[in-house]
Amino acid sequence: MSSVNWVQIAQLFISLSILIVLHEFGHYAAARIFKTRVEKFYLFFDFLFPFPNMLNFALFKKKKGDTEYGIGWFPLGGYVKIAGMADESMDKEQLKQPPQPWEYRSKPAWQRLIIIMGGIIVNFMLGVFIYTIVLATWGERYLPNENVKYGIMCDSLAMQAGLQNGDKILSIDNKKVENFYKIPHDMIISQAKTIQVLRNGRVQNIEIPENFIKDVLRKNPKGFIAPRFPFVIEDFDKKSLAPEKGLKKGDKLIGVNNTYTNYFDDFRAEIQKNKEKEVVIHALRNNDTVHVSMTVPASGILGIRPVSDEAFLKYEVINYSFWQAIPAGFLKTFSVLGSYIAQFKLIFSPKVEGYKHIGGFGSMTKLFPQYFTIESFLLMTALISVILAFMNFLPIPMLDGGYVIFILYEMITGKEPNEKLMEYLNYAGMIFLFGLMIYANANDIFGFFK
Repeated sequence: MSSVNWVQIAQLFISLSILIVLHEFGHYAAARIFKTRVEKFYLFFDFLFPFPNMLNFALFKKKKGDTEYGIGWFPLGGYVKIAGMADESMDKEQLKQPPQPWEYRSKPAWQRLIIIMGGIIVNFMLGVFIYTIVLATWGERYLPNENVKYGIMCDSLAMQAGLQNGDKILSIDNKKVENFYKIPHDMIISQAKTIQVLRNGRVQNIEIPENFIKDVLRKNPKGFIAPRFPFVIEDFDKKSLAPEKGLKKGDKLIGVNNTYTNYFDDFRAEIQKNKEKEVVIHALRNNDTVHVSMTVPASGILGIRPVSDEAFLKYEVINYSFWQAIPAGFLKTFSVLGSYIAQFKLIFSPKVEGYKHIGGFGSMTKLFPQYFTIESFLLMTALISVILAFMNFLPIPMLDGGYVIFILYEMITGKEPNEKLMEYLNYAGMIFLFGLMIYANANDIFGFFK
């Protein structure tokens, strides 16, 4: 796992806090609609989760009416304590008393179902709302595959699969590609078998190796290809010696030791060949060619940052009016949900071994860019909100989906589930979820040190 900065950590913390409050508000609002008492509404836990009777205290709390509102000290999730319901607090004493009219267990099954589904519905609709706002404000920006006029740059994985620098990707499994930056995603989700490229003026069909998707998930799930573009200097790292040797911002780097390098990847490859050697770098400056001598560090990195591909490739923007953005927001949310479900299935694929790549908070932090913009923050918050909606819908005890199964069983059979069975299943679900959380974060830690 590559390093993250405080901007990313802060974005994740704020995003999750917002999503937790709104998710729990979904349960709270539904309970209030059906006149069910809510005893607690907490952001984070006021106990050492998952042990409800250990280290019980809050950073802030205030009681208003029947409800205590607060912020717990344990910064993981949050909860609403609904009277007459078995939840994270594991308050069994209350459940031993006769049911009261204001309690969850006294309500009809259909009302309890809506109360349980309240958080999931809010998470899903929040995704729709955010995508609608983003599309209405900024539109939908993408790089059409046909505009990648210089072809692609490949990392070692892409080259092992048979791709080459300069290839122009036409289709995946003979399905045309519209958005260039969706190519890695589509290849992984569909577990693509072939890829069609234009190489040296000829269309070629490349068969993808059997273990390619597994290797991509293990090493580089996002960036095994990138658009190819010329190397124009945008800036230098602080420790770079290139400015002292004579290179300047705006220079177009065109060669190393009389070897012509028209593109960024060509230049990088030549520099890598000459680690700890003196080289002559050729650059184009205001239609004049300049030659700069310098020694390549042992790392093979000169500390020169290139102008992005946007300077050379034409991106498209689909603009929406507010009213057009509403249905587009729904479609975007369903698209993101469908994509995540497809990715989720890979966890159980023996061929792909997706379970080895389940990530925790470190992986979630990396979703956010290293600099803050409102648009990117909103997009990542919408994505996580949709993921939370899906994850909470899974039929696992202690998740909302687990309660939904119990209620549906009651609605179909007309019989209430056995309380002891529900209690044991909830304990099992809590142990499973806690173990999964430890496993996911251990994957992040292991990946960092590896």
